[in-house]
Amino acid sequence: MHQFNRSTEMAIFVQVVESSGLSSAARRLDMTPSAISKLINRLEARLGVRLLNRTTRKLQLTPEGSVFYDRCLRILEDIASAELEATLGAQPRGRVRVNSHVPFGKHYLMPLISVFLKRYPEIALDVVLCDQVVDLLDDRADVAIRTGPLNDSRLVMRRLGSSRMVVVAAPDYLEQEGIPQTPDDLVRYNQLGFGFTRHLKAWPFKGDHAPQLLPPSGNLLLGDGETMRKAAIAGLGLARMALFHVHKDIEAGRLVPLLEDYNPGDEEELHAVFIGPGKQVPARMRVFLDFLTEHCHLGEGRGQPSAWTS
Repeated sequence: MHQFNRSTEMAIFVQVVESSGLSSAARRLDMTPSAISKLINRLEARLGVRLLNRTTRKLQLTPEGSVFYDRCLRILEDIASAELEATLGAQPRGRVRVNSHVPFGKHYLMPLISVFLKRYPEIALDVVLCDQVVDLLDDRADVAIRTGPLNDSRLVMRRLGSSRMVVVAAPDYLEQEGIPQTPDDLVRYNQLGFGFTRHLKAWPFKGDHAPQLLPPSGNLLLGDGETMRKAAIAGLGLARMALFHVHKDIEAGRLVPLLEDYNPGDEEELHAVFIGPGKQVPARMRVFLDFLTEHCHLGEGRGQPSAWTS
């Protein structure tokens, strides 16, 4: 009985999935359907899970099979990249799947993509913008750009920068409601909040003897920072956001910073997160991470407080 190494088993499994059947995969691989069926059976027995649901008409991935298929793709892609990098003068190549914090993705990452792709023409980017925390394995991402602390020991974090928080509102809203002079005035205003549980619920301010923590009281909870920004510009209430996200709106007069004398100076930190530790970072991911670090100074205004600190 012929024994295949694990990378070959993975390649055959991927071909079976992408061919949607044993017979078509067998033709492409120049193998018999029986040999491929036995290989899949041995693979499932070794892993202790069913990877494929097989009927006379089609093959369908099980949930476990879907996860295994995605990891096989990553491993095979890494092998191909490693072999290519071993050749002289090879450029990084392959696909980098990026899940980005919406404000950073919209205002910083997306405008830079053309620059990155011109520098690395053999790399393809697959970008999703989402403010919810994603599992890099389950969501099939190589790099996640996130705010806040890192709680998963399987991940490695590269700090991209930080930006101080600021309370803002639209001029029309302030003309109608008045400008708050102290944090205690906020009970008279509609304060926009985030709906996801990981977000800090209370707004911190400097107090006479100790920091004040004031839970926002408002009629609107939102799921991402870009929607929050647009809601504030539309005059739906006060928002507390990172300066890097709204500094252009402040400069353009679309938003007004408030209660700056009471601003405690807390910051929102941004990180690029990837799977590790102890794993070799493929060249395609390494150059993408280096590129992000190189360009995170963008958004600083001349003569203005830095919106972004690297």
